[in-house]
Amino acid sequence: METIVALATAPIKSALAIIRVSGDDAFAIVSKSFSKDIREIKERTLLFGNIVKGDKVIDEVVLAIYKGPKSFTGEDLVEIICHGSVLIANEIIEQLIANGARYATNGEYSSRAFLNNKIDLIQAEAINDVINATTKEAKELSILSLKGKTSELILPLKKRITDVLSLIEVNIDYPEYEDIEVANKEHVVSLVDELVPQIDSLVENGQKGLIIKEGIKVALVGKPNVGKSSLLNALLGESKAIVTDIAGTTRDVVEGEINLNGIVLHLLDTAGIRDSEDQIELIGVNKTKKTIKNADLAIVLLDASKELDKEDQEILSLVENIPHIIVYNKADKLSNKDDNKLYISALNNDITPLKDEIYKVLGIKEESFKTPSLNNTRQLGLLQAAKESLLKAKEDAEAGLPVDLIAVSLMDAYNFVLEILGEYNQRDISKEIFSRFCVGK
Repeated sequence: METIVALATAPIKSALAIIRVSGDDAFAIVSKSFSKDIREIKERTLLFGNIVKGDKVIDEVVLAIYKGPKSFTGEDLVEIICHGSVLIANEIIEQLIANGARYATNGEYSSRAFLNNKIDLIQAEAINDVINATTKEAKELSILSLKGKTSELILPLKKRITDVLSLIEVNIDYPEYEDIEVANKEHVVSLVDELVPQIDSLVENGQKGLIIKEGIKVALVGKPNVGKSSLLNALLGESKAIVTDIAGTTRDVVEGEINLNGIVLHLLDTAGIRDSEDQIELIGVNKTKKTIKNADLAIVLLDASKELDKEDQEILSLVENIPHIIVYNKADKLSNKDDNKLYISALNNDITPLKDEIYKVLGIKEESFKTPSLNNTRQLGLLQAAKESLLKAKEDAEAGLPVDLIAVSLMDAYNFVLEILGEYNQRDISKEIFSRFCVGK
């Protein structure tokens, strides 16, 4: 393949920078500008020398040389470790391009590793997840996928579907052999009954992994002056939202983020919901309603010192179809409390009961942070599609359809499983995924 070059470290001033060169002519292209000829190197090697342009030394560098296929990309690969001046790095890259390399596109190194069977698609996606991780927990979960632990979850599904498809194929191609096990509807029904619970478990764990990796959107909703902005400030530990005694102070959605025991909460403090003739306030109320629809979790704040009214009931009806927590604020004004209600005092930063309840609602336990999971929407969507195809195969089997027709749905399920790993139409899949990567990866 043609030789590509790119900066593998951030394009900022630093102590060192790394330039990555990969492809069929990597060694020859680097040799044209290096003080030593590396074209005949056969083993992994480190060399010290100069990158030059004619008689001019651009920089003193260290080369990490990897002979394909024993490299990340599976190709001949050179990493040039130079001083961390952006000027120097760019000058080296320009010289290598002049020697015959071209600048790499987004994710092209990881794409080549995938296409050369050094990694599967789950591992490739994990590279990007590790780079973009915002918490230690999300990073550690992504590293499990990078190590291949998540891919191992798919292999039993792949094998069992293959076993039954192979048996059906043998029965169709060699019906005259009486000593071959007969593929019948019982085999298919048994297979589906075995695999569907496994898929359900993978989806459940994957949804938890998705929460750990990406966090959740949490909308703080309630009537004006119920304490939503005070709660946002208490959760953030800073005065992000303006707090006054004037109802309707918050006119727009105010955002903030916190890390709650390894889970990122994307907090959205919304405008108070009430009937109003103020056009600006009504715009804020309409935004609030849209925010609620798009939230993963709504925290409904009620005033513990007052009875529920019509507006409170309207707010409760808005969150009926999404996960929500009902919490009573201004508990400091009460002398008697109902044991069945969740109380806080946002003004006094007494919000620990709410934090505990959020964690409880999410259903994330300690083992979730250490369990490999298929935790992006592509992987989870393909799992669900595989499940639907398996259920269709079972339905066809129970309806008495010929086994070769039943096999069509089984083959669909098999292809969905392959697609998770990137083994089916891999070039079409990878083009979209790797375009999201940064250059140099």
